[in-house]
Amino acid sequence: MPPRTPGTSLTPHRHRPRRSTREHGTALSFARMTRNSDIARRTAAVLCATAALTGLSAAPPERPGPVVHVANLHSDTVSVVDIRTGAVVDDIPVGDGPDSVAVSPDGARLYVTDSGADTVSVIDTRTRTVVDTITVGREPSRATVSPDNERVYVANVGADTVSVISTRTGTVTDTIAVGDAPLGLAVTPDGRTLYVANAGSDSVSVVRTDSGTVTGAVPVGAGPTALALAPDCRHLYVSNLTSDDVSVVDIREGAETARVPVGDQPAGIGVRPDGRRVYVADIGSDTVSVIDTRRHTVTDTIPVGDGPNGLAVDPDGSRVYVSNFDSDTLTVIDTETATPTATVPVGDGPTGVATQPAPR
Repeated sequence: MPPRTPGTSLTPHRHRPRRSTREHGTALSFARMTRNSDIARRTAAVLCATAALTGLSAAPPERPGPVVHVANLHSDTVSVVDIRTGAVVDDIPVGDGPDSVAVSPDGARLYVTDSGADTVSVIDTRTRTVVDTITVGREPSRATVSPDNERVYVANVGADTVSVISTRTGTVTDTIAVGDAPLGLAVTPDGRTLYVANAGSDSVSVVRTDSGTVTGAVPVGAGPTALALAPDCRHLYVSNLTSDDVSVVDIREGAETARVPVGDQPAGIGVRPDGRRVYVADIGSDTVSVIDTRRHTVTDTIPVGDGPNGLAVDPDGSRVYVSNFDSDTLTVIDTETATPTATVPVGDGPTGVATQPAPR
């Protein structure tokens, strides 16, 4: 295999360039390179980063409040946004091509998928410094932490696998083969089941976490990209990037029971804590679609920045945070009024978003 160099593919056997992904991020690249083509072949083009720019870190505050973390694909940094002031208070340098962020349940650690380096950066959220770098599979795209804080699951889009990291040892303890081009992840509150969105297989893999085995696959729409589990764990919501809709999967039945048309190229997705609304970032429409979960219909369409990609719902359900990849901004939405209330400049090419409450 030829060495990795800027502008060349990390998967040369699939003959796909990396340039477009470095420009647009995993979901955005997938959207722009799979339209009008066979998704199973094109998904390999969802590559995540090459050349690096270095961010500068500011001194962290002594008593941090609630913050939002934003992965900046082109800046190779994570922006830390103070929710109270709506300002960036720090930019943390990480690995090449950060694509997603996941906060541990205790808020002590932030896990960042470095898609161009095939690593996960581990950040101490108090000191805002990288304390560990863990090698995983090819082109890690998404990460999520188990509710008991013992494992981190990482979807490797270029390897068709999920890496399982022990948070105690900081090592990969298992590698699970799933579908083609895994992107979105969701784990149940009891930690027993992991769901994986396979963008190239048009399916969601169901993984039993105690054995690391795939027990089933649920067919969904075209190009499933992100997942959101309802608070009552009865439904799983899947954003389908290529078919421009959201699949509603009944967890008990293990089947898709509804499909909701949304905007153009839906990517990031989140559910309000009360389970009544689902929010979807529509990359191609520059909007956020709001879905009524009882009627399975779109009730609002909210204009945001250019190329909305990542999305996170505040723990109290009062706000939604949306990263705008092409605008280099973060939009803050008031869920009560369904209107944007702030636009925060962040790094270059923002993608993944995660909220973190104030340390206890």
